Amino acid sequence: MTKSRRILILVLTGCLWLSTALPVLSQTSDLPRGLPELLEFDRKLCPICQASERIILAVKAKYPGQFAVRKLYMDEEEKLFRRYKVALVPTQVFLDAAGQEVYRHEGVFKEDELILKLRELKFIRD
Repeated sequence: MTKSRRILILVLTGCLWLSTALPVLSQTSDLPRGLPELLEFDRKLCPICQASERIILAVKAKYPGQFAVRKLYMDEEEKLFRRYKVALVPTQVFLDAAGQEVYRHEGVFKEDELILKLRELKFIRD
């Protein structure tokens, strides 16, 4: 086997590896590691979900950089809805910095109740 043929095989093998690895890497969260995360499970056209989202984003704005919010819509993220066994929307799933579920809530939080829960879970500090 010639040297150029070996190089071609190595390049093709590398391309094959990248084609399988890149989709998996793109599915990982682009959030900084170690940051707690609130998953907001919603439907796009649900007015109750939209109200919940506004409250959560308002709280996030008051405590920037302390926790992340990821909005997940039923028609786009069916696998995650099944994985987290979400039956009602809106549902909030709280993940600690290690990605483990530490709390779950169904419905709309009042802003002050959400802040209290985030403090209790140590997602935020003043």
